[in-house]
Amino acid sequence: MTIGTSAAGAEGVTATGAAKATAGGAAGAAGAELTVQQILERHAAARGGAEVWHKIQTMAWTGHIESGPGGISKHPFLLMFRRPAATRFEILGEGQRSVRVFDGTMGWKQRPTSQGTFEVKEYGAEEIGFARDAGGLDGPLLDSKAKGISIALEGIDSVEGHRAYHLKLTLPSGQVRDDWLDAESFLERRYDRVTRNAVGATGIVSVYLRNYQTVNGLVMPLLIETGRPASRDTDKMIVEKIALNPTFDNAQFTRPTVPSARRHGAMVNTQSPPANSPPGHGRERR
Repeated sequence: MTIGTSAAGAEGVTATGAAKATAGGAAGAAGAELTVQQILERHAAARGGAEVWHKIQTMAWTGHIESGPGGISKHPFLLMFRRPAATRFEILGEGQRSVRVFDGTMGWKQRPTSQGTFEVKEYGAEEIGFARDAGGLDGPLLDSKAKGISIALEGIDSVEGHRAYHLKLTLPSGQVRDDWLDAESFLERRYDRVTRNAVGATGIVSVYLRNYQTVNGLVMPLLIETGRPASRDTDKMIVEKIALNPTFDNAQFTRPTVPSARRHGAMVNTQSPPANSPPGHGRERR
């Protein structure tokens, strides 16, 4: 699942032979050429500005995931972020809670077993690489150089009828990801990433970011749709509430413990932001 950049973060990005493209609409005057760095700067501004994002140290999303034909299966989720790269993802399905935790270095997954108990396993090397590649709470396009990400401009394509800059990201793991930024709004419309199924076969999934809304100055997608290219059945992550700078317990980003019979999930205090948080932060979007 899943956001902006500054001039400093754009340093060191590279470009291919198609490193410049003609911009339109909000890109500036007709015929103006933009570099990768300029595209990323406009992307940051469109999402509220890098300075605003840098003030966010923790974030929590709550909502539900729809999957299956027509979104027939619906499960609530909680996704927590803490700088620089820690995450915790909980999903409740069939009355049982699954948890994935990454502390920035190591990761663990807690799942129910067929015997009605729970097991906790450490992330493998590939899962750790994927978690690092995600880029933390503000994603891989913000401060890309500091995150070890290089970016090249491949040209301009069309995404769902909209002109979009095609960027190719080389991530810290060495994996390559393709991103498309709207040529007028400079918001991210789609990215493609490598996935692996249960038997180890790799493939590509497309992720579409929709329904952008402003939350305390930050512009974020509240609908994230994932599926294979040309697939009619997609998974939808629908974000219903967002908390900025909530207070987290450090234990929420450590190895999960086997839950009690009550199976409580993580608790998020959205009313008590850190003392150095700017006014208005630490509140949920309702």
